[in-house]
Amino acid sequence: MIAGMFKRFWRGGIAALCLVPVALAPAGAAPCGNDASGFSAWLPAFKREAQAQGISAGALRALDGVTYDTTVIRLDRNQKHFKVSFEQFAASRISAGRISTGKKKMQQYASTLARIEQRYGVPGEVLVAIWGLETDYGVNKGKMPILRSLATLSYDCRRSDFFTAQLLDALRIYQHGDLTLDEMRGAWAGEIGQTQFLASSYVKYAVDFDGDGRADLVRSAPDVLASTANYLRGHGWRPGAGWGPGEPNYQALLGWNKAEVYVKTIGLFASKLKQ
Repeated sequence: MIAGMFKRFWRGGIAALCLVPVALAPAGAAPCGNDASGFSAWLPAFKREAQAQGISAGALRALDGVTYDTTVIRLDRNQKHFKVSFEQFAASRISAGRISTGKKKMQQYASTLARIEQRYGVPGEVLVAIWGLETDYGVNKGKMPILRSLATLSYDCRRSDFFTAQLLDALRIYQHGDLTLDEMRGAWAGEIGQTQFLASSYVKYAVDFDGDGRADLVRSAPDVLASTANYLRGHGWRPGAGWGPGEPNYQALLGWNKAEVYVKTIGLFASKLKQ
């Protein structure tokens, strides 16, 4: 999610307006299509393209039997753009229950959050606020098969170049062994894990903080929190600086989500978790 064009997705009802990279399709890329009719021909062509970019035959077998998902296309075509005030948005997202759970998470992972802040400079309350807003602390990660969603969007002509890059990175995650095929489930547009990383961000920023040999943003809370901190540091987070409007780390949070109502909600939620 670096500077370039931006996308607007709705993750579990939460507006997610994020910066994403503009990716160019490789030479000889498989032709895109606007309905299911060409998908069966596109898939083997994509596999040849992916293998030329270093994706192993074993990893590519994860695409065997993948089909075109009309639900993903319907959701992509019917994204709604709501205009709500910060006050309305925050009130609908920062509930007493979410604050209570967040404070318990702060206590549960206190030592982990302290080590993360020491390494990446991001306070625990900011990370836990993002965690709560994105998936209710991992409860609502999404259940759609990531590879099917990304294959459908990669084949679809509307944003084929961008999603082809995402599909290649998702295959790299699987090939590297960070996630099993069953764990690669998430939101309809391919967001993965407890803070909803796109595959390109996963490859760039995910870290193995619990030391088990893989960066697991689906099941490992330490990996989730540390990777989110690494992402923010990669977008200019400055240790010790403020994150309100006009302060240095406000821009880093806009790197996470371009919607200012969302960024202000992160800040308010973080302040409540710290109280």
